[in-house]
Amino acid sequence: MIKKSTALKFLLLVVLTILSIILLRNDQFKINFYKYVYEYNISFAQINKWYENKFGSALPFSKYFEEVTPVFNEKLSYKGKNKYKDGVALLVEDNYLVPAIDSGIVIFIGEKEGYGNTIIIQQENGIDVWYSNLKEINIKLYDYIKEGNLIGVSNSNLYLVFTKDGEVVDYQEYI
Repeated sequence: MIKKSTALKFLLLVVLTILSIILLRNDQFKINFYKYVYEYNISFAQINKWYENKFGSALPFSKYFEEVTPVFNEKLSYKGKNKYKDGVALLVEDNYLVPAIDSGIVIFIGEKEGYGNTIIIQQENGIDVWYSNLKEINIKLYDYIKEGNLIGVSNSNLYLVFTKDGEVVDYQEYI
């Protein structure tokens, strides 16, 4: 027997799909839609958080899965900090296990000039955090990371940069 909430979610999905198809047939709406999608930073982490608050897990049968608790759940710790380019260089122990500052979605993994190996996580609060100077990366692109999860291993300096809507923001509010 199908629960009412599952049937309601399915009906809502069908209505939203049909509505999207109808709206995208309108040329003016299509132009505005594509302009917004390609010119603004859409926070999928915030959308995911809202969806989970309203409807529960994105997986329809998640309550039947065994809940996995992370072995690694730490807070960011460091010995000192200095301004570095657009962000901050944190003095950490060699081979420091880097935890995520906040929950979010991994939107970039790669090399950034002047920063080295970098991971960018789009947090639920709308801030994108660059974790740089990593010698090991323990996550994959588009992984959903919870606060405190292990994301990588750093050398003795961990570089962090905080951005919102493509603009650098002051790191002091976030660490």
